[in-house]
Amino acid sequence: MSGTTTAAVGLRRRAAGAGANRWVVLVVLCVSLLLVAVDATVLHVAVPAVTEDLRPGAIELLWIVDTYPLVCASLLILFGTLGDKVGRRRILLLGYALFGVASALAAFAGTAEVLIVARALLGVGGAMIMPATLSILRQVFPDRRERALAIGIWSAVAAVGAAVGPLLGGFLLEHFWWGSVFLVNIPLMLVSLPVGRLLLPESKGAGDGPWDVVGALMAAAGLFGAVFGVKRLGGGEAGPLTVLPLAAGAVLLVMFVRRQRRRSHPLVDLRMFGRPAFSTSVGCIVLAMLALVGLELIAAQYLQLVLGLSPLETGLRLLPLTFAAMAAGLAGARLLRRFGPRRMVCGGFVLTAAAVLTLTAMGESDNTGLLLCGFLLLGFGLETTLFAAYESMLSEAPPEQAGGAAAIGETSYQLGAGIGIALLGSVMNAAYAPGLSSVPGVPASASAAAGHSLGEAYEVAGRLGGPAGAALRATARDCFVHGLHVTLLVSAGLLLLGAVMALRLPRTMQCESAPVELPAPREVAPSRVSV
Repeated sequence: MSGTTTAAVGLRRRAAGAGANRWVVLVVLCVSLLLVAVDATVLHVAVPAVTEDLRPGAIELLWIVDTYPLVCASLLILFGTLGDKVGRRRILLLGYALFGVASALAAFAGTAEVLIVARALLGVGGAMIMPATLSILRQVFPDRRERALAIGIWSAVAAVGAAVGPLLGGFLLEHFWWGSVFLVNIPLMLVSLPVGRLLLPESKGAGDGPWDVVGALMAAAGLFGAVFGVKRLGGGEAGPLTVLPLAAGAVLLVMFVRRQRRRSHPLVDLRMFGRPAFSTSVGCIVLAMLALVGLELIAAQYLQLVLGLSPLETGLRLLPLTFAAMAAGLAGARLLRRFGPRRMVCGGFVLTAAAVLTLTAMGESDNTGLLLCGFLLLGFGLETTLFAAYESMLSEAPPEQAGGAAAIGETSYQLGAGIGIALLGSVMNAAYAPGLSSVPGVPASASAAAGHSLGEAYEVAGRLGGPAGAALRATARDCFVHGLHVTLLVSAGLLLLGAVMALRLPRTMQCESAPVELPAPREVAPSRVSV
């Protein structure tokens, strides 16, 4: 009798997710995604404060920013598959707990090395949270029209989180030390744990075959090697420490692909990429996030170090991007039905490229109207692209592969963010550093140190003082603006490439087709469901 009662409770809990409370479930999932997205960018405005306090080297500073998205992207497939086996809600709640612990460690980090480790643990927690949010969303919204609206809200939250990060970081830095940007995660996680355990439905995938830990680690190592090599190339380094990681990363990624093709139960079913709409959508997500996160990091430095704005003022200047992204996400479902995936994604990329080209008019003096126009276009265009690409990818995936499609979508999101910081940061450094090699009156060692970053150039100029220091400061500022323009042009080229790529997407959204469902959750004993 007690077993029957317990089973009934489990059934009611699952029904709550699929019935009238599905919109409450969406709110819980969006809060989860918001925390992960905010943490990817909240540190951007704090970079100068972290640099001043912890004194990290150039490579350490890059890894402080890069480690979180790269670790998260590397482990998404692993935890997405693990969630299919042991329960998606269980993995999500464990991710909440780890995220809170890692946030406390990052907040009180006393050295750059400890902060890098904490950011890596945050990446692990994010990798546990993100695939579960989209998989549960697919479960509780079986109707495609409702699912399109839910995905619009979900993707808007993702873009909003990336944009709100600098604003939140700026506000906290105005009143507290830089570690406070991490402490904000802890109370939210303490609330999310019990609420998520109470409201979220539990589900599992088919669970056939073992999950490939070796393959996941192979992909992670390959990604790290490739991105590390790209960063060194961008900094002008072409020695063995650049070539070897690049070569090793490429070999590992090729081995990963071959391993997945041979396995009867792969982590990633590569046959999905044979569908043009699916592979195109994944590529569009990568390009869109590459542009958003990479440009935001550079824009935050421009606003603070060139225009002299405070962290809070910097966050406020980026706020229009948030409002534009919210508007695009909420209107996304209606726009998709009217224009179709192809025109919506192409239009989003073209609009974003126009915004980026508009921002090339930025100089050493403040132009509020130009920045407002550019950020509004940037936010609306990118969110339009992300929404349509996510909806097309999920709808194109076969029902039996829906869980794998969710993990691939999340991997694309985080992969684009990580590569964006590395690639556009490398382009920026390559365009910035050469102009500082021969500043009159400045020693070669000081010029080399100033070439690492604009913040370091200001520090060197302050130590030199006099005419030499003033010349170095002015030259560094000029070089940074030049590097910003080059980076914006490269980003615009990538966005236009995305518009061409999107021509492979379907013309129309087939709303009359049968909705794509997640695999039916396996019935599990109550003791296996609880966390």
